[in-house]
Amino acid sequence: MDLSHYQKEATKTDQVKGDGREAILVPLLGLAGEVGTLLSEYKKFLRDGPAHSHFHNEVEEDLGDLLWYVANVATKFGLDLSAVAEANLKKTQNRWPSDACKYQLFDEALPSIEQMPRRFQITFAEKLEGAKVRVVISRDGVVIGDPLTDNAHEDDGYRFHDVFHFSYAAVLGWSPISRSLLKVKRKSQPKLDEIEDGARAKIIEELISQLVYTYAREHNYLEGVSSVDYDLLQKIHTLVSDREVKVRSLADWERAILTGYNAWRHIRQAHGGTIDVDLLAQSMVVVS
Repeated sequence: MDLSHYQKEATKTDQVKGDGREAILVPLLGLAGEVGTLLSEYKKFLRDGPAHSHFHNEVEEDLGDLLWYVANVATKFGLDLSAVAEANLKKTQNRWPSDACKYQLFDEALPSIEQMPRRFQITFAEKLEGAKVRVVISRDGVVIGDPLTDNAHEDDGYRFHDVFHFSYAAVLGWSPISRSLLKVKRKSQPKLDEIEDGARAKIIEELISQLVYTYAREHNYLEGVSSVDYDLLQKIHTLVSDREVKVRSLADWERAILTGYNAWRHIRQAHGGTIDVDLLAQSMVVVS
């Protein structure tokens, strides 16, 4: 049955019509009540096992009642149930994609000198300058970028945070900061270079890095963690909603974040190290 048709038919049996306080509260309380009933039936099933011969019939009825209340709540708030269901599927498929879509790098059609290297290694090394510890990063023995400190009152390892940018490059095929460090900005496409590789794009990426770091610091720097908070991932997606990387899923972002922190924890503890970045395999690992 079509959900919009079901919603229309369900509305005909609404006993507290309208959009007043009581009319809205009744179906909301109904939802809570039916969830309780469903849990009670499952409790009986756990207790009685096969003796609870009407279990499936009871569950079917409870789910039907839940659906009625969901439809009623949607009606009260002027929502179409089919649209609600479609939006929910889009949301969940973005968070947990069921089918791997063809992965294309954003610079495939550009000259090789403007493409991010498909595979490369970056070395992080600490350098003591007076009382300050700076991190110098290099590729093939050539220093790239500026030496970094934590820029903090305490030693929190943020001086190694460029590893996060390289994890975005590895898993997402996106990182304006990595492009700048590797000197592969897309100069042949002025608008692309300005919008996707320019200052504003770099600021967005640094903001994401800091946003995730603040979250990670409160969660043991994601050690032993296999998933990232949905709200955080959604905030990131909002930040890049007008950038080329918007086509990457929340699951992609989650993997990029976890990949980056796996490497960052190792490098921070060892006070340096080398990462191997592979854009085609969408991977980044510490090799020394």
